Amino acid sequence: MAVDLRSQMGGDAQEASDQRKDAGWATRTSSPGIVQSFHADRCTVDVQIAAQGIALDDQSNDTDEVLPMLVDVPVVFPRGGGVSLTFPIRTGDECLIVFSDRCLDFWHQSGGVQKSASQRNHDLSDAFVIPGPYSDRHVPRAVSVSAVQLRTNDGRSFIQIEPAGNVTVTSPQTTVNGPATINGDLTINGRVAATGDVTAGAISLETHVHAGVTSGDGETGTPQ
Repeated sequence: MAVDLRSQMGGDAQEASDQRKDAGWATRTSSPGIVQSFHADRCTVDVQIAAQGIALDDQSNDTDEVLPMLVDVPVVFPRGGGVSLTFPIRTGDECLIVFSDRCLDFWHQSGGVQKSASQRNHDLSDAFVIPGPYSDRHVPRAVSVSAVQLRTNDGRSFIQIEPAGNVTVTSPQTTVNGPATINGDLTINGRVAATGDVTAGAISLETHVHAGVTSGDGETGTPQ
């Protein structure tokens, strides 16, 4: 029996539509992710894609597709000029996964300009992870609308720079390892403790002497 031309065209159109859908769903650009583990020595993570994929079943119906965990994905930390801003990434942290339009294997191994080891493009195997995106349940609280901050998520500790140039450091404990130079006045609202000597000009707090006193059991007066 002859096949109706309209039915044949309809079947071809459906097949073409399905192919376009498959091609579109197979092309990865970016997706939210959830970190499963952080490899600090390599600056990579194992990450689970948080937005499920879509596939076609045997009847050309859309069906949810659980995507595999991505392993050893390079992390993008802000850096340049020999300095980096890094974060102590933890399991459960949310992130943005970005997929390269070419295979990353040779570049990831050696850096520089490299040939593609495969014809893959926008593939699950070629991803970067950028820490940062938040779902509604994890957004940081009390975000400043007037200054830039490097802060804890709860906002209790932060380093803040205002547009006017003022810098504020707020933390329960601040430690400076190494010599520090302050060019300007210093105001301290609180006590000062030193485990070593303190020098003002050429005068040592530990070894200075007072002139104009008589030897004996007497004591000098209070500082003036």
